[in-house]
Amino acid sequence: MKSAISEQARFDTRLPKELKLYMERAAYLGGYRNLTDFILRTAQEKAKEIIDEKEQVIASEKDSEIFFEAITNPAPPSETLKAAAEDYKSFISESE
Repeated sequence: MKSAISEQARFDTRLPKELKLYMERAAYLGGYRNLTDFILRTAQEKAKEIIDEKEQVIASEKDSEIFFEAITNPAPPSETLKAAAEDYKSFISESE
């Protein structure tokens, strides 16, 4: 039977001792199990925040392009739209 263990990767870094102590304190005060847990969780949260923000900007830019294209090069009216316009004209002229 295979276990459902995901593939692991290693991340090593060097940092000033003062920074390590500072982050260990934050990890302790934040209730994290250890410095590694603190760094991984906070880095993951920040990564998600950045990715979500950038993807939203990209989507907004794409939406802007679609909107601008629709405004500058509108599609011809469909038969349904033409019929609705005629119905509206008839309705307005009857109510006058």
